[in-house]
Amino acid sequence: MINATTAPQPNLYSRSSDQCVPKSLAKWPMVLMFGCLLGLTPNKAIAQEEINPILEVGVVQQFGKTPTDTLVLQAKPGDHLTLRFATPQGEQILHTLSAVIQVEMQPLPEPQVKERLIFSSHRSYETAAQQANKWQEMGIEVELAQPDVWQVWASRETYSTPLLRRWLLESIKAQGYQPTFTSQAVTQKPVPYWILGGYRYNRQELKIEATQNIISVGKKRDDPQALVYGGSLKLQPDAYGTYTLVNHVPLETYLRGVVPHEMGAWPPAASIEAQAILARTYVLRNLHRFEADNYQICANTDCQVYKGLTEVYPSTDNAITNTKGLVLTYDGELVDAVYFSSSGGITANFNDVWDGPKPPYLRSVLDTTQNVWNLESYSLADEQNFRRFMTLRKGFNEEGWSDFRWQYRTDLKAMTNHLQFYLKRRKSPLADFKTIQQVRVVERAHSGRVLKMEVQTDRGVIPIHKDEVQSAFWPPISTLFYIDPIYGPNQTLQGYNFVGGGFGHGVGFSQIGSHKLARLGWFSDRILEFYFPGTQLEPLNNYLITGQQSP
Repeated sequence: MINATTAPQPNLYSRSSDQCVPKSLAKWPMVLMFGCLLGLTPNKAIAQEEINPILEVGVVQQFGKTPTDTLVLQAKPGDHLTLRFATPQGEQILHTLSAVIQVEMQPLPEPQVKERLIFSSHRSYETAAQQANKWQEMGIEVELAQPDVWQVWASRETYSTPLLRRWLLESIKAQGYQPTFTSQAVTQKPVPYWILGGYRYNRQELKIEATQNIISVGKKRDDPQALVYGGSLKLQPDAYGTYTLVNHVPLETYLRGVVPHEMGAWPPAASIEAQAILARTYVLRNLHRFEADNYQICANTDCQVYKGLTEVYPSTDNAITNTKGLVLTYDGELVDAVYFSSSGGITANFNDVWDGPKPPYLRSVLDTTQNVWNLESYSLADEQNFRRFMTLRKGFNEEGWSDFRWQYRTDLKAMTNHLQFYLKRRKSPLADFKTIQQVRVVERAHSGRVLKMEVQTDRGVIPIHKDEVQSAFWPPISTLFYIDPIYGPNQTLQGYNFVGGGFGHGVGFSQIGSHKLARLGWFSDRILEFYFPGTQLEPLNNYLITGQQSP
Protein backbone atom coordinates (compact mmCIF):
# COMPACT_ATOMS: atom_id res chain seq x y z
CA MET A 1 0.00 0.00 0.00
CA ILE A 2 1.23 3.48 -0.84
CA ASN A 3 1.98 5.64 2.19
CA ALA A 4 -0.13 8.75 1.59
CA THR A 5 1.79 10.75 4.19
CA THR A 6 4.94 10.79 2.09
CA ALA A 7 5.35 13.40 -0.61
CA PRO A 8 4.38 11.82 -3.96
CA GLN A 9 6.33 12.51 -7.13
CA PRO A 10 4.90 14.74 -9.89
CA ASN A 11 1.72 13.24 -11.26
CA LEU A 12 2.68 12.89 -14.90
CA TYR A 13 3.03 9.13 -15.00
CA SER A 14 1.02 6.02 -14.30
CA ARG A 15 1.69 4.43 -10.92
CA SER A 16 0.45 0.99 -11.91
CA SER A 17 4.09 -0.11 -11.99
CA ASP A 18 7.55 1.23 -11.24
CA GLN A 19 8.07 1.97 -14.91
CA CYS A 20 8.12 5.52 -16.24
CA VAL A 21 5.10 5.38 -18.57
CA PRO A 22 3.23 8.53 -19.67
CA LYS A 23 -0.53 8.26 -19.36
CA SER A 24 -1.09 9.74 -22.81
CA LEU A 25 1.95 9.93 -25.09
CA ALA A 26 0.20 12.26 -27.50
CA LYS A 27 -0.21 14.88 -24.81
CA TRP A 28 3.39 15.16 -23.61
CA PRO A 29 6.24 16.98 -25.34
CA MET A 30 9.19 14.94 -26.52
CA VAL A 31 11.37 16.32 -23.76
CA LEU A 32 9.34 14.31 -21.22
CA MET A 33 9.62 11.10 -23.19
CA PHE A 34 13.36 11.46 -23.67
CA GLY A 35 13.73 12.43 -20.01
CA CYS A 36 11.98 9.21 -19.07
CA LEU A 37 14.25 7.12 -21.30
CA LEU A 38 17.33 8.82 -19.87
CA GLY A 39 16.22 8.06 -16.32
CA LEU A 40 15.38 11.66 -15.48
CA THR A 41 12.49 12.41 -13.15
CA PRO A 42 9.58 14.32 -14.69
CA ASN A 43 10.58 17.42 -12.69
CA LYS A 44 14.05 17.43 -14.21
CA ALA A 45 12.59 17.04 -17.67
CA ILE A 46 10.21 19.95 -17.17
CA ALA A 47 13.01 22.13 -15.85
CA GLN A 48 14.68 21.97 -19.27
CA GLU A 49 11.97 24.20 -20.68
CA GLU A 50 10.84 26.02 -17.56
CA ILE A 51 8.25 28.78 -17.96
CA ASN A 52 8.11 31.21 -15.08
CA PRO A 53 6.42 34.47 -16.15
CA ILE A 54 6.49 37.64 -14.08
CA LEU A 55 3.10 38.42 -12.56
CA GLU A 56 1.66 41.80 -11.52
CA VAL A 57 -0.09 41.39 -8.18
CA GLY A 58 -1.89 44.26 -6.45
CA VAL A 59 -0.79 43.78 -2.84
CA VAL A 60 -2.00 47.13 -1.44
CA GLN A 61 -5.13 48.41 -3.17
CA GLN A 62 -6.63 51.92 -3.09
CA PHE A 63 -3.70 53.44 -1.20
CA GLY A 64 -4.58 57.06 -0.47
CA LYS A 65 -8.27 56.45 0.11
CA THR A 66 -7.63 57.55 3.68
CA PRO A 67 -5.38 60.62 4.26
CA THR A 68 -3.44 58.79 6.98
CA ASP A 69 -2.45 55.88 4.69
CA THR A 70 1.24 55.02 5.11
CA LEU A 71 3.60 52.47 3.60
CA VAL A 72 6.94 51.61 5.18
CA LEU A 73 9.29 49.85 2.75
CA GLN A 74 12.47 48.18 4.01
CA ALA A 75 15.26 46.10 2.54
CA LYS A 76 16.77 43.07 4.27
CA PRO A 77 19.67 43.73 6.66
CA GLY A 78 22.79 44.27 4.60
CA ASP A 79 20.79 45.23 1.51
CA HIS A 80 19.28 48.51 0.25
CA LEU A 81 16.32 49.76 -1.75
CA THR A 82 16.60 51.40 -5.16
CA LEU A 83 13.85 53.91 -5.92
CA ARG A 84 13.22 54.84 -9.55
CA PHE A 85 10.85 57.55 -10.75
CA ALA A 86 10.40 59.87 -13.71
CA THR A 87 11.39 63.54 -13.72
CA PRO A 88 11.33 66.14 -16.52
CA GLN A 89 15.05 65.49 -16.90
CA GLY A 90 14.64 61.71 -17.12
CA GLU A 91 14.65 58.84 -14.65
CA GLN A 92 15.99 59.62 -11.18
CA ILE A 93 17.46 56.89 -8.99
CA LEU A 94 17.78 56.99 -5.19
CA HIS A 95 19.30 54.46 -2.80
CA THR A 96 18.12 54.00 0.78
CA LEU A 97 17.72 51.38 3.50
CA SER A 98 14.03 52.23 3.91
CA ALA A 99 11.37 54.62 2.68
CA VAL A 100 8.15 55.91 4.24
CA ILE A 101 5.46 56.74 1.68
CA GLN A 102 2.52 58.88 2.71
CA VAL A 103 -0.20 60.81 0.91
CA GLU A 104 -1.17 64.45 0.88
CA MET A 105 -4.41 65.85 -0.47
CA GLN A 106 -3.40 68.44 -3.04
CA PRO A 107 -5.88 70.96 -4.52
CA LEU A 108 -6.50 70.77 -8.25
CA PRO A 109 -6.00 73.91 -10.39
CA GLU A 110 -9.70 73.69 -11.23
CA PRO A 111 -12.46 71.26 -10.24
CA GLN A 112 -12.72 68.05 -12.26
CA VAL A 113 -15.98 66.23 -12.84
CA LYS A 114 -15.71 62.45 -12.39
CA GLU A 115 -18.54 60.51 -13.96
CA ARG A 116 -19.28 56.80 -13.98
CA LEU A 117 -21.95 54.91 -15.88
CA ILE A 118 -22.42 51.69 -13.89
CA PHE A 119 -24.49 48.96 -15.51
CA SER A 120 -24.51 46.50 -12.58
CA SER A 121 -22.83 45.50 -9.30
CA HIS A 122 -22.03 41.95 -8.19
CA ARG A 123 -20.54 39.88 -5.39
CA SER A 124 -18.43 37.78 -7.75
CA TYR A 125 -16.20 38.44 -10.71
CA GLU A 126 -17.71 35.50 -12.60
CA THR A 127 -21.23 36.92 -12.70
CA ALA A 128 -19.93 40.44 -13.42
CA ALA A 129 -17.96 39.06 -16.38
CA GLN A 130 -21.09 37.37 -17.75
CA GLN A 131 -23.03 40.64 -17.53
CA ALA A 132 -20.15 42.43 -19.25
CA ASN A 133 -20.31 39.90 -22.09
CA LYS A 134 -24.02 40.64 -22.58
CA TRP A 135 -23.35 44.36 -22.98
CA GLN A 136 -20.49 43.62 -25.37
CA GLU A 137 -22.83 41.50 -27.49
CA MET A 138 -25.15 44.54 -27.70
CA GLY A 139 -22.27 46.59 -29.14
CA ILE A 140 -21.56 48.55 -25.94
CA GLU A 141 -17.95 48.68 -24.77
CA VAL A 142 -17.58 47.98 -21.05
CA GLU A 143 -14.91 47.27 -18.46
CA LEU A 144 -14.86 45.50 -15.11
CA ALA A 145 -13.80 47.37 -11.99
CA GLN A 146 -13.80 46.76 -8.25
CA PRO A 147 -14.05 50.00 -6.27
CA ASP A 148 -15.84 47.97 -3.59
CA VAL A 149 -17.94 45.20 -5.12
CA TRP A 150 -17.39 44.07 -8.71
CA GLN A 151 -18.98 46.49 -11.17
CA VAL A 152 -19.59 46.67 -14.92
CA TRP A 153 -18.73 50.16 -16.19
CA ALA A 154 -19.20 51.82 -19.54
CA SER A 155 -15.71 51.94 -21.03
CA ARG A 156 -13.94 55.11 -19.92
CA GLU A 157 -11.83 55.10 -23.07
CA THR A 158 -14.74 54.63 -25.51
CA TYR A 159 -17.18 56.98 -23.77
CA SER A 160 -14.59 59.57 -22.82
CA THR A 161 -16.66 62.77 -22.91
CA PRO A 162 -19.75 63.92 -20.96
CA LEU A 163 -21.70 64.11 -24.23
CA LEU A 164 -20.95 60.48 -25.13
CA ARG A 165 -21.77 59.25 -21.64
CA ARG A 166 -25.12 61.04 -21.57
CA TRP A 167 -26.00 59.83 -25.04
CA LEU A 168 -25.26 56.27 -23.94
CA LEU A 169 -27.23 56.70 -20.71
CA GLU A 170 -30.34 57.94 -22.54
CA SER A 171 -30.04 55.22 -25.19
CA ILE A 172 -29.92 52.49 -22.56
CA LYS A 173 -32.79 53.94 -20.58
CA ALA A 174 -34.88 54.06 -23.76
CA GLN A 175 -34.42 50.28 -23.98
CA GLY A 176 -35.80 49.78 -20.48
CA TYR A 177 -32.55 49.46 -18.55
CA GLN A 178 -31.84 51.43 -15.36
CA PRO A 179 -28.07 51.90 -15.00
CA THR A 180 -26.54 53.98 -12.22
CA PHE A 181 -24.98 57.27 -13.23
CA THR A 182 -22.66 59.00 -10.75
CA SER A 183 -21.20 62.47 -11.10
CA GLN A 184 -18.85 64.12 -8.63
CA ALA A 185 -16.92 67.40 -8.67
CA VAL A 186 -13.40 66.71 -7.42
CA THR A 187 -11.38 69.62 -6.07
CA GLN A 188 -8.37 67.73 -4.68
CA LYS A 189 -6.55 64.46 -5.12
CA PRO A 190 -4.19 62.31 -3.04
CA VAL A 191 -0.53 62.48 -4.11
CA PRO A 192 2.08 60.10 -2.65
CA TYR A 193 5.27 61.56 -1.24
CA TRP A 194 8.40 60.49 0.62
CA ILE A 195 11.32 62.35 2.20
CA LEU A 196 14.96 61.37 1.72
CA GLY A 197 18.07 63.37 2.50
CA GLY A 198 16.04 66.39 3.49
CA TYR A 199 14.24 66.49 0.14
CA ARG A 200 10.55 65.79 -0.39
CA TYR A 201 9.54 63.87 -3.52
CA ASN A 202 5.95 63.92 -4.85
CA ARG A 203 5.32 61.30 -7.51
CA GLN A 204 2.33 59.31 -8.76
CA GLU A 205 4.51 56.40 -9.86
CA LEU A 206 7.46 54.83 -8.08
CA LYS A 207 9.45 51.66 -8.76
CA ILE A 208 11.08 49.95 -5.77
CA GLU A 209 13.78 47.31 -6.13
CA ALA A 210 16.24 45.54 -3.83
CA THR A 211 19.46 43.77 -4.75
CA GLN A 212 18.30 40.57 -3.03
CA ASN A 213 14.75 40.93 -4.43
CA ILE A 214 13.26 40.94 -0.92
CA ILE A 215 11.22 43.94 0.30
CA SER A 216 9.24 44.34 3.52
CA VAL A 217 5.98 46.33 3.41
CA GLY A 218 4.28 47.56 6.58
CA LYS A 219 2.00 50.33 7.77
CA LYS A 220 4.48 51.65 10.33
CA ARG A 221 8.09 51.14 11.36
CA ASP A 222 8.75 47.77 13.03
CA ASP A 223 5.24 46.72 12.04
CA PRO A 224 4.71 43.16 13.38
CA GLN A 225 2.17 42.60 10.58
CA ALA A 226 4.52 43.70 7.81
CA LEU A 227 4.64 41.36 4.81
CA VAL A 228 7.75 40.40 2.89
CA TYR A 229 7.61 40.20 -0.91
CA GLY A 230 9.93 38.67 -3.45
CA GLY A 231 10.61 40.47 -6.73
CA SER A 232 10.07 44.21 -7.09
CA LEU A 233 7.28 46.71 -6.33
CA LYS A 234 5.65 49.58 -8.15
CA LEU A 235 3.29 52.24 -6.80
CA GLN A 236 0.91 53.34 -9.56
CA PRO A 237 -2.47 55.07 -10.08
CA ASP A 238 -5.63 52.96 -10.23
CA ALA A 239 -9.11 53.60 -11.67
CA TYR A 240 -10.54 55.24 -8.54
CA GLY A 241 -8.27 58.24 -8.01
CA THR A 242 -6.11 56.29 -5.55
CA TYR A 243 -3.05 54.04 -5.97
CA THR A 244 -2.04 50.39 -5.94
CA LEU A 245 1.23 48.89 -4.78
CA VAL A 246 1.94 46.18 -7.36
CA ASN A 247 4.31 43.27 -6.74
CA HIS A 248 6.18 42.12 -9.85
CA VAL A 249 6.99 38.54 -8.94
CA PRO A 250 7.85 35.30 -10.80
CA LEU A 251 5.02 32.75 -10.95
CA GLU A 252 6.73 30.06 -8.89
CA THR A 253 7.76 32.59 -6.21
CA TYR A 254 4.19 33.88 -6.14
CA LEU A 255 2.93 30.36 -5.41
CA ARG A 256 5.11 30.23 -2.30
CA GLY A 257 2.99 33.08 -0.93
CA VAL A 258 -0.34 31.52 -1.93
CA VAL A 259 -0.28 27.82 -1.11
CA PRO A 260 0.49 28.15 2.65
CA HIS A 261 -2.35 30.65 3.10
CA GLU A 262 -4.92 28.88 0.96
CA MET A 263 -4.25 25.27 2.01
CA GLY A 264 -1.98 25.44 5.04
CA ALA A 265 1.27 23.57 5.63
CA TRP A 266 -0.06 20.60 7.61
CA PRO A 267 -2.42 18.63 5.25
CA PRO A 268 -1.23 15.49 3.45
CA ALA A 269 1.30 16.12 0.69
CA ALA A 270 -1.06 15.12 -2.15
CA SER A 271 -3.61 17.74 -0.99
CA ILE A 272 -1.00 20.47 -0.96
CA GLU A 273 0.26 19.41 -4.40
CA ALA A 274 -3.28 19.57 -5.80
CA GLN A 275 -3.63 23.06 -4.33
CA ALA A 276 -0.32 24.15 -5.88
CA ILE A 277 -1.45 22.98 -9.32
CA LEU A 278 -4.77 24.78 -8.96
CA ALA A 279 -3.17 27.99 -7.70
CA ARG A 280 -0.78 28.00 -10.68
CA THR A 281 -3.64 27.33 -13.10
CA TYR A 282 -5.97 29.85 -11.50
CA VAL A 283 -3.60 32.80 -11.63
CA LEU A 284 -2.59 32.20 -15.25
CA ARG A 285 -6.22 32.01 -16.36
CA ASN A 286 -7.18 35.19 -14.48
CA LEU A 287 -4.45 37.65 -15.43
CA HIS A 288 -7.05 39.98 -16.96
CA ARG A 289 -9.09 40.62 -13.79
CA PHE A 290 -7.66 44.04 -12.94
CA GLU A 291 -7.07 45.36 -16.44
CA ALA A 292 -8.99 48.53 -15.50
CA ASP A 293 -6.32 49.25 -12.88
CA ASN A 294 -3.37 48.29 -15.09
CA TYR A 295 -2.25 45.20 -13.18
CA GLN A 296 -3.27 41.56 -13.32
CA ILE A 297 -4.49 39.99 -10.09
CA CYS A 298 -5.22 40.92 -6.47
CA ALA A 299 -3.86 39.40 -3.26
CA ASN A 300 -7.06 38.70 -1.31
CA THR A 301 -10.03 36.33 -1.45
CA ASP A 302 -11.41 38.08 -4.54
CA CYS A 303 -8.55 36.27 -6.30
CA GLN A 304 -6.18 34.11 -4.23
CA VAL A 305 -4.80 34.98 -0.79
CA TYR A 306 -1.16 35.98 -1.33
CA LYS A 307 1.18 37.11 1.46
CA GLY A 308 4.53 37.02 -0.27
CA LEU A 309 7.40 35.27 1.47
CA THR A 310 6.18 36.17 4.97
CA GLU A 311 5.39 32.57 5.92
CA VAL A 312 6.82 29.76 3.83
CA TYR A 313 7.17 26.12 4.84
CA PRO A 314 9.09 23.07 3.59
CA SER A 315 5.86 21.13 2.97
CA THR A 316 4.33 23.81 0.73
CA ASP A 317 7.63 24.59 -1.00
CA ASN A 318 8.06 20.88 -1.73
CA ALA A 319 4.57 20.69 -3.21
CA ILE A 320 5.32 23.64 -5.50
CA THR A 321 8.63 22.11 -6.55
CA ASN A 322 7.14 18.63 -7.07
CA THR A 323 4.44 20.05 -9.38
CA LYS A 324 6.62 22.64 -11.08
CA GLY A 325 5.31 23.53 -14.52
CA LEU A 326 2.07 21.56 -14.14
CA VAL A 327 -1.36 23.06 -14.82
CA LEU A 328 -4.86 21.61 -15.06
CA THR A 329 -6.44 21.71 -18.52
CA TYR A 330 -9.59 20.76 -20.39
CA ASP A 331 -9.63 20.43 -24.15
CA GLY A 332 -6.27 22.16 -24.46
CA GLU A 333 -7.10 25.20 -22.30
CA LEU A 334 -6.47 26.16 -18.71
CA VAL A 335 -9.44 25.26 -16.56
CA ASP A 336 -11.32 27.68 -14.34
CA ALA A 337 -9.47 26.32 -11.30
CA VAL A 338 -11.82 27.49 -8.57
CA TYR A 339 -11.72 26.07 -5.06
CA PHE A 340 -13.20 26.61 -1.61
CA SER A 341 -12.88 25.41 1.96
CA SER A 342 -15.58 22.73 2.32
CA SER A 343 -18.56 21.50 0.30
CA GLY A 344 -20.94 20.22 2.96
CA GLY A 345 -21.08 16.85 1.20
CA ILE A 346 -21.72 17.93 -2.40
CA THR A 347 -20.00 20.39 -4.71
CA ALA A 348 -21.93 22.89 -6.80
CA ASN A 349 -22.54 23.16 -10.50
CA PHE A 350 -21.02 26.40 -11.88
CA ASN A 351 -24.48 27.83 -12.62
CA ASP A 352 -25.71 27.01 -9.13
CA VAL A 353 -23.57 29.91 -7.95
CA TRP A 354 -22.66 32.16 -10.89
CA ASP A 355 -24.10 33.23 -14.24
CA GLY A 356 -22.38 32.45 -17.51
CA PRO A 357 -21.49 29.48 -19.74
CA LYS A 358 -21.03 26.35 -17.65
CA PRO A 359 -17.64 24.63 -18.06
CA PRO A 360 -18.35 20.89 -18.43
CA TYR A 361 -15.84 20.01 -15.71
CA LEU A 362 -17.45 22.30 -13.09
CA ARG A 363 -20.40 20.10 -12.28
CA SER A 364 -21.88 18.87 -9.05
CA VAL A 365 -20.04 15.96 -7.40
CA LEU A 366 -21.03 14.08 -4.25
CA ASP A 367 -18.05 14.67 -1.97
CA THR A 368 -17.67 11.07 -0.84
CA THR A 369 -16.11 7.78 -1.91
CA GLN A 370 -19.02 5.87 -0.37
CA ASN A 371 -22.59 5.25 -1.46
CA VAL A 372 -24.34 7.64 0.95
CA TRP A 373 -26.91 9.27 -1.38
CA ASN A 374 -28.52 8.62 -4.76
CA LEU A 375 -28.63 12.07 -6.32
CA GLU A 376 -30.41 10.97 -9.47
CA SER A 377 -33.28 9.42 -7.54
CA TYR A 378 -33.41 12.02 -4.79
CA SER A 379 -32.63 15.45 -6.19
CA LEU A 380 -31.65 18.02 -3.59
CA ALA A 381 -33.76 20.58 -5.45
CA ASP A 382 -36.62 19.01 -3.49
CA GLU A 383 -36.88 20.66 -0.05
CA GLN A 384 -37.71 17.45 1.81
CA ASN A 385 -34.85 15.55 0.17
CA PHE A 386 -32.51 18.42 0.96
CA ARG A 387 -33.44 18.56 4.62
CA ARG A 388 -32.96 14.82 4.92
CA PHE A 389 -29.55 15.07 3.21
CA MET A 390 -28.51 17.72 5.74
CA THR A 391 -29.10 15.25 8.60
CA LEU A 392 -26.40 12.95 7.19
CA ARG A 393 -23.00 13.29 8.85
CA LYS A 394 -21.16 10.02 8.16
CA GLY A 395 -19.35 8.72 5.09
CA PHE A 396 -18.36 12.06 3.55
CA ASN A 397 -14.85 13.28 2.77
CA GLU A 398 -15.32 16.21 5.18
CA GLU A 399 -16.81 14.13 7.97
CA GLY A 400 -15.95 15.52 11.39
CA TRP A 401 -15.01 19.06 10.29
CA SER A 402 -16.71 21.93 12.09
CA ASP A 403 -17.99 23.60 8.91
CA PHE A 404 -19.29 20.37 7.39
CA ARG A 405 -22.57 21.05 9.20
CA TRP A 406 -23.45 24.34 10.89
CA GLN A 407 -26.38 26.19 12.43
CA TYR A 408 -26.73 29.90 13.19
CA ARG A 409 -29.61 31.95 14.58
CA THR A 410 -30.13 35.61 13.74
CA ASP A 411 -32.79 38.13 14.69
CA LEU A 412 -34.81 40.39 12.39
CA LYS A 413 -32.94 43.53 13.43
CA ALA A 414 -29.57 42.08 12.41
CA MET A 415 -31.04 40.72 9.17
CA THR A 416 -32.61 44.11 8.38
CA ASN A 417 -29.37 46.02 8.99
CA HIS A 418 -27.34 43.60 6.89
CA LEU A 419 -29.80 43.57 3.98
CA GLN A 420 -30.07 47.36 3.99
CA PHE A 421 -26.27 47.66 3.85
CA TYR A 422 -26.15 45.17 0.95
CA LEU A 423 -28.81 47.06 -1.03
CA LYS A 424 -27.19 50.45 -0.41
CA ARG A 425 -23.85 49.20 -1.74
CA ARG A 426 -25.65 48.19 -4.91
CA LYS A 427 -27.61 51.46 -5.03
CA SER A 428 -30.93 49.62 -4.99
CA PRO A 429 -34.09 51.78 -4.84
CA LEU A 430 -35.44 49.33 -2.21
CA ALA A 431 -32.61 50.00 0.25
CA ASP A 432 -34.87 52.25 2.34
CA PHE A 433 -37.21 49.44 3.39
CA LYS A 434 -38.00 49.39 7.12
CA THR A 435 -39.21 45.93 8.10
CA ILE A 436 -38.75 42.31 7.03
CA GLN A 437 -42.03 40.41 7.10
CA GLN A 438 -40.94 37.06 5.67
CA VAL A 439 -37.90 35.34 4.17
CA ARG A 440 -38.17 32.17 2.14
CA VAL A 441 -36.18 29.95 -0.20
CA VAL A 442 -37.98 29.97 -3.55
CA GLU A 443 -35.75 27.75 -5.68
CA ARG A 444 -32.95 25.24 -5.18
CA ALA A 445 -30.48 23.66 -7.56
CA HIS A 446 -30.10 19.91 -8.10
CA SER A 447 -27.09 20.17 -5.76
CA GLY A 448 -29.23 21.74 -3.04
CA ARG A 449 -27.71 25.22 -3.39
CA VAL A 450 -30.09 28.15 -2.98
CA LEU A 451 -30.82 29.66 -6.40
CA LYS A 452 -33.35 32.25 -5.29
CA MET A 453 -34.66 33.74 -2.07
CA GLU A 454 -37.41 36.28 -1.60
CA VAL A 455 -37.68 38.82 1.20
CA GLN A 456 -41.10 40.29 1.84
CA THR A 457 -40.68 43.86 3.16
CA ASP A 458 -42.84 46.92 3.71
CA ARG A 459 -41.53 48.13 0.31
CA GLY A 460 -42.42 44.93 -1.52
CA VAL A 461 -40.65 41.70 -2.43
CA ILE A 462 -36.86 41.75 -2.80
CA PRO A 463 -35.45 38.79 -4.77
CA ILE A 464 -31.88 37.60 -4.02
CA HIS A 465 -30.14 35.21 -6.41
CA LYS A 466 -27.36 32.63 -6.14
CA ASP A 467 -24.15 33.71 -4.36
CA GLU A 468 -25.59 37.17 -3.72
CA VAL A 469 -27.43 35.45 -0.85
CA GLN A 470 -24.17 35.32 1.11
CA SER A 471 -23.75 39.08 0.77
CA ALA A 472 -27.37 39.92 1.50
CA PHE A 473 -27.63 37.86 4.67
CA TRP A 474 -25.60 36.98 7.66
CA PRO A 475 -24.87 34.25 8.80
CA PRO A 476 -24.82 31.74 5.88
CA ILE A 477 -21.21 30.83 5.01
CA SER A 478 -22.36 28.92 1.93
CA THR A 479 -25.56 28.69 -0.13
CA LEU A 480 -26.15 25.09 1.00
CA PHE A 481 -28.73 25.74 3.71
CA TYR A 482 -32.38 25.89 4.68
CA ILE A 483 -34.11 28.32 7.04
CA ASP A 484 -36.71 27.97 9.78
CA PRO A 485 -38.56 30.93 11.30
CA ILE A 486 -38.13 31.76 14.98
CA TYR A 487 -41.31 32.90 16.69
CA GLY A 488 -41.78 34.72 19.95
CA PRO A 489 -44.87 35.30 22.07
CA ASN A 490 -48.14 35.55 20.12
CA GLN A 491 -46.39 33.92 17.14
CA THR A 492 -44.53 37.11 16.26
CA LEU A 493 -41.63 36.59 13.90
CA GLN A 494 -38.34 37.30 15.68
CA GLY A 495 -35.72 35.91 13.29
CA TYR A 496 -34.53 32.84 11.42
CA ASN A 497 -32.45 29.76 12.07
CA PHE A 498 -30.02 29.01 9.22
CA VAL A 499 -29.08 25.31 9.00
CA GLY A 500 -26.45 24.44 6.43
CA GLY A 501 -23.22 22.84 5.42
CA GLY A 502 -19.89 23.76 3.88
CA PHE A 503 -17.90 26.97 3.74
CA GLY A 504 -17.44 28.93 0.49
CA HIS A 505 -18.99 28.93 -2.96
CA GLY A 506 -18.77 25.16 -3.37
CA VAL A 507 -17.67 25.08 -7.02
CA GLY A 508 -14.68 22.93 -7.99
CA PHE A 509 -12.13 21.72 -5.44
CA SER A 510 -12.89 21.12 -1.77
CA GLN A 511 -9.74 21.83 0.21
CA ILE A 512 -10.96 19.93 3.27
CA GLY A 513 -12.39 17.07 1.21
CA SER A 514 -9.03 16.58 -0.49
CA HIS A 515 -7.42 15.75 2.87
CA LYS A 516 -9.48 12.55 3.19
CA LEU A 517 -8.73 11.50 -0.38
CA ALA A 518 -5.01 12.03 0.18
CA ARG A 519 -5.13 9.96 3.37
CA LEU A 520 -6.78 7.18 1.34
CA GLY A 521 -3.62 7.09 -0.77
CA TRP A 522 -4.86 9.15 -3.72
CA PHE A 523 -2.26 11.19 -5.57
CA SER A 524 -2.90 14.77 -6.64
CA ASP A 525 -3.84 13.87 -10.22
CA ARG A 526 -6.59 11.53 -9.04
CA ILE A 527 -7.85 14.06 -6.49
CA LEU A 528 -8.09 16.73 -9.18
CA GLU A 529 -9.87 14.34 -11.55
CA PHE A 530 -12.42 13.65 -8.78
CA TYR A 531 -13.33 17.33 -8.36
CA PHE A 532 -12.79 18.39 -12.01
CA PRO A 533 -14.10 15.43 -14.08
CA GLY A 534 -12.60 15.09 -17.54
CA THR A 535 -9.59 17.33 -16.93
CA GLN A 536 -5.93 16.43 -17.18
CA LEU A 537 -2.51 17.70 -16.13
CA GLU A 538 -0.21 19.24 -18.71
CA PRO A 539 3.20 20.92 -18.60
CA LEU A 540 2.89 24.67 -18.87
CA ASN A 541 3.66 26.20 -22.26
CA ASN A 542 3.36 29.64 -23.80
CA TYR A 543 0.11 28.83 -25.57
CA LEU A 544 -1.59 27.98 -22.29
CA ILE A 545 -0.60 31.44 -21.00
CA THR A 546 -1.43 33.48 -24.10
CA GLY A 547 -3.95 31.21 -25.84
CA GLN A 548 -7.69 31.71 -25.87
CA GLN A 549 -9.30 31.37 -22.47
CA SER A 550 -12.66 32.45 -21.12
CA PRO A 551 -12.80 36.09 -19.95
